Amino acid sequence: VQVVESGGGWVQAGGSLRLSCTASGDDFGDYAMAWFRQPPGKEREFVGIIGWNGEVKIYADFVQGRFTISRDDLQKMVYLQMNNLQPEDTAVYFCTAAIGTSPDVTPLGPWGPGTQVTVST
Repeated sequence: VQVVESGGGWVQAGGSLRLSCTASGDDFGDYAMAWFRQPPGKEREFVGIIGWNGEVKIYADFVQGRFTISRDDLQKMVYLQMNNLQPEDTAVYFCTAAIGTSPDVTPLGPWGPGTQVTVST
């Protein structure tokens, strides 16, 4: 599954952003899709995953109810709605097909270019 992320930007603490992931490939509907992020100077980390049928959603502990993943299989899109953003959410965000469940989610790649999210105080 090839992907391109978009929707990032600059926001003040407490604000919201909605990230989009445009996917291609005839087998998109067969895969769980996950969001990862890479904060500056740190390793890439798991954010959340949505199952192939959209019914199962699992999030990293740091999300604490602030983020919501959704998918539209007809449009081959995956979304990450992020509310109450904090400076520690500053990162490049990536989506990818994935397998497994938190904390052992394995990205299948290939990685897209990512989209930068910057949260200021």
